[in-house]
Amino acid sequence: MSRTSVVTGAASGIGKATRELLLERGETVIGVDLRNADVTVDLATEAGRSDLVEQVTALSGGRIDAILAIAGLASPTAATAAVNYYGTLATLDGLRPLLAGSPAPRAVAVTSMASLFPPDSELLGDLLDGTEADALVRAQVLADRGAEAGSAIYGTTKQALARWIRRNAASADWAGAGIPLNGVAPGVVLTPMTADLTGTEAQRDGLAKMVPMPLNGFFEPRSVAYLLAWLTGEENAHLCGQIVFIDGGSDVVMRGDSTW
Repeated sequence: MSRTSVVTGAASGIGKATRELLLERGETVIGVDLRNADVTVDLATEAGRSDLVEQVTALSGGRIDAILAIAGLASPTAATAAVNYYGTLATLDGLRPLLAGSPAPRAVAVTSMASLFPPDSELLGDLLDGTEADALVRAQVLADRGAEAGSAIYGTTKQALARWIRRNAASADWAGAGIPLNGVAPGVVLTPMTADLTGTEAQRDGLAKMVPMPLNGFFEPRSVAYLLAWLTGEENAHLCGQIVFIDGGSDVVMRGDSTW
């Protein structure tokens, strides 16, 4: 039986590659993005998040098999916190009830190897244990301090998302309902999001020093799509709460023999 998957961020980058792969495999895909998608919404807003659930429910007939929460931003702005963390959580929690009728429900979100970098502790605390309003205020403070301080927003939101997955994957709502919830943490993927960082040889060399990827270096989004497709496929019945680093070895280089 053909599976129905919801892919956010479906118009570009990893989301686009994943949508195309799943379609090639005969799945029904409901793509979500700001434009050029089946569902056009802004996940930075409460209205957009509500519209997401309403429109996906209508298009799917109230039943889906997989949630692939891929949409994200990497700009040094408060919007990055709104989309990367709160938009992703709203996607996962809002669409979770639609998985109830699937014989093999699955969910995955995209974090980043940037989650390994030191976070802004105040923003991280607000994301995990505070309110969205508090987190956006802190993110704006960082953004107002310039690009260097603002750059911490991205990695902090991705670390918060990874921690949220770890905190919730084994809960009654997810594992207890038979839904494997996991995350992937890509290294540098050649997408529109990273184009400004990889446009010249000097930029690529500088980025490679910051993000060491000894196994084949930077890569195309299709590589991540293959992993996402497996995580949300019927074959994956037991992986629970894992953050799978697909990063060419960055995690190994940076954390050595640590398994956490």
